[in-house]
Formats: sequence, structure tokens, C-alpha cells
Amino acid sequence: MFRKLVSTPDDYTYTLVRLVLGLVFFAHGAQKMLGWFGGYGFHNTMGFFTQMMHIPAPLAFLAICAEFFGGLGLIIGLLGRVAAFGISINMLVAIFTVHIRNGFFANWTGQQKGEGVEYHLLALALLLIVMIKGSGALSVDRALAGSAEEADLVKHAHAGRAA
Repeated sequence: MFRKLVSTPDDYTYTLVRLVLGLVFFAHGAQKMLGWFGGYGFHNTMGFFTQMMHIPAPLAFLAICAEFFGGLGLIIGLLGRVAAFGISINMLVAIFTVHIRNGFFANWTGQQKGEGVEYHLLALALLLIVMIKGSGALSVDRALAGSAEEADLVKHAHAGRAA
């Protein structure tokens, strides 16, 4: 099971997808968690999510963690599929609770009441690639998958001698 979770091709295309997603979502998560990049930080973000948006505190906490820790996981390629799944849930919730009423397009001209769903759909498409194909080359997942395969080979070799 674990090997399936971390297995990934040695493909730099998937690495590029993972790294871009990781940087974007880490930055958004750091705004919410740490107050970096003009963000409001953990306490104020939790207050906004729970009081203004009426999101239960445990779910608000998970949303912040998904972006922050999921972004970090994607950057280093650790449990990339899990990170992508968590961030995908955030994107789906954002679409259906906030952005769908604003239509498709981002609010480039300031004429809409808010942002549409185009950014979220692009993110979801890229996150789906990571969920299907894994973290790609230069990832902790790839190293872990190699270690799991080596352990299986050793186990099978010992089992063969015992028989």
C-alpha cells in the first residue's frame, strides 16, 4: 500500500508540476499560517474562517494546514499524492462555497463581486496529475519507493533461501 502511495516515474515534467503547485500553495498557506507575504496569520485567518465564513474550527484548521503543509510536501515531494488530495479538497470547497457565484473568470477588471473559478480549475487539473502520477523525479517519494522496492527484493531473497 505504501509503495503504491509513493511510487512515481522518474519524470521531470511531473517534478515541474509538483514544484509550481508547491510554491503557489506554500505561499498561500504561509499567508494564512504565518502572516507572510501580506497574509493575516493563523489567529486572524482562523477568526475569519470561523466567524465570517462560519466554517467549523476543525475544518478551518485543516484548510490552513492543507495549504501550508501540503505546499511544503509538494515542494520536497513527500507524500505528494496526499498533499495534492488535501489541497484539492480546499479548491473544491472554495469553488462551491465562494467562487462559483462569481462565474468563470478571475476578476481582472474589478467589475465582478469576487473571483471566478478559473484559477481553481487550473489548480485542480494540475493536482489531479500529481494524484495520478505522483511526485516525479527529484522527490522524497521516489527515494522512498526505491527503498521499499529494495526491501521487498531482500525479503523475497531471504524467503527463497528459507524454502
